[in-house]
Amino acid sequence: MPLDLSDIDRLSTPRTNWTREEAAALYRAPFNDLIFAAQSVHRRHHNANAVQKSQLLSIKTGGCAEDCGYCSQSAFHDTGLKASRLMPLDDVIEAASRAKAGGATRFCMGAAWRDLKPRDEQAVCEMIEGVKGLGLETCVTLGMLKEGQAETLKAAGLDYYNHNLDTSREYYGSVITTRTYDDRLDTLAKVRDAGISVCCGGIIGMGEREDDRIGLLMELANLDPHPESVPVNHLVPVGGTPLAHAEPLDGLDFVRAIAAARIMMPKSTVRLSAGREGMSRELQALCFLAGAGSIFVGEELLTTPNPDLSADTGMFDALGLTAAE
Repeated sequence: MPLDLSDIDRLSTPRTNWTREEAAALYRAPFNDLIFAAQSVHRRHHNANAVQKSQLLSIKTGGCAEDCGYCSQSAFHDTGLKASRLMPLDDVIEAASRAKAGGATRFCMGAAWRDLKPRDEQAVCEMIEGVKGLGLETCVTLGMLKEGQAETLKAAGLDYYNHNLDTSREYYGSVITTRTYDDRLDTLAKVRDAGISVCCGGIIGMGEREDDRIGLLMELANLDPHPESVPVNHLVPVGGTPLAHAEPLDGLDFVRAIAAARIMMPKSTVRLSAGREGMSRELQALCFLAGAGSIFVGEELLTTPNPDLSADTGMFDALGLTAAE
């Protein structure tokens, strides 16, 4: 059946059998039609004027054994970032307390690891338990997981596990060579089987073609079930990485990715993630109109800048947005 952007009932029904042709037709639809359909779908399942706030903390920075071309924390790239040890528990809980006071309802912890080592499991579980005890949702991104580790994290109270696909299967090898696409899908399957909610999205603006953005969206939308949270990141070029001089992405292309993600995964929370520091309020407003329902707050996302609290407060006031409970 041809894709009909006026059939909001059909578009609002989740499905996991998207073809490349359907995804391309959606992404390339007339902009006004695409945005109208995305906002209409958004309102079927979400509060259009409420935005969920998460905060992200790097609990172990630098020295990662992966060669991701966008990442300042890779041991393969000379970015001037010094590797650190895993943060002490008390420091993590203090940061989570500040995040809650600042309006965050989910606290995300990221470690620059290729995979979670058994020796670090207990410390990470204590962090999850401590953050959960503050009344916050918990999320971690720790790299690949081995058998049984997802169940251990679940028992500690983990709500979400973040593990992005990053880009299309076809373009993936141009960005990362130390881990395969199927490695990522395997970890996502372990997370899902353990009963943990999945946070999985990608990065736009890494020099990929339009077809690669479409391919990424199709891969995400054909995960069964859909990820509960879908972060759409705008590349933040970092000096010393292979993507430091990536060609800037047109803002409307980024909005198209947000809108297509909203329609293809109608019940998921689409998150406007990295790159907001370089976006105007007007561009961010278009992303909310296209169906983004979550942002990261706090002045830093792992090692890259993020708008400060006053900037976000001013934007929320101007747009009439409220923080989701």
